Amino acid sequence: MKTVMILGGAKGVGREILSACLEKGYNVSFCGRDAREGKEIIQASGKADRLYFHPIDLNSIREIENFHRETLRRFTKVDALVVYAGITPVASLTDTDEEVFDSVFNVNLKAPYFLLKHVVKSMMEQNSGSIIFFGSAHMDYGEMDRTAYALTKSSLYTLSTHISHHYARHGIRSNYVVMGWTDTEGELKLRASEGKSESELKREASAAIPMGRMLSKQDPVPAVMYLISEESCMTTGSLIRITGGEYI
Repeated sequence: MKTVMILGGAKGVGREILSACLEKGYNVSFCGRDAREGKEIIQASGKADRLYFHPIDLNSIREIENFHRETLRRFTKVDALVVYAGITPVASLTDTDEEVFDSVFNVNLKAPYFLLKHVVKSMMEQNSGSIIFFGSAHMDYGEMDRTAYALTKSSLYTLSTHISHHYARHGIRSNYVVMGWTDTEGELKLRASEGKSESELKREASAAIPMGRMLSKQDPVPAVMYLISEESCMTTGSLIRITGGEYI
């Protein structure tokens, strides 16, 4: 039985991946800030024996090692790590203050980096593992008001290709999934704060995306499940764009 570790997993596409993994019979270790929310997800699943939730604030890496340690204690191994958690502050280069910069780099880059430090070591010991990074079309240059976010996403791509190049001899593969404009809870909340309704947001996205609609939270899941599975055993160093053609 595979064990999948998710950095995040309580919301958005991460939650959909968690559900898909449970349907496959996998164990899942996930994390988040809200312990009550984690407990509710476990109770609602009816599969408490295959789920572990670790409360953590990703602005600090103090609990990162414990998250990994407790996952191994519960399930003995990590077959796949999905790096999903991230924040998207609205700030241009000229508007970003230090607090926003530090927060986005802590959550989007520093926390994954130090979790990978531990996960890659354990994957080396078992001589296998799959790492899936969630990226963004902002990685190429980013919208004008997403500067710090764009930098973290491009850095994660560098980290993914670094791992795929240097750790393939240990049976570890690493791939980068570019997720397009998606109707996650975070995106809807952000747009609502800007005075934009969900229907207005989706109309705007439909006009901008070549495939004619915003992504649902389920759209990226099949690609992630493929990268977790042994069917992708020779797939590493890849970048896959699930964007509805937003890039073209």
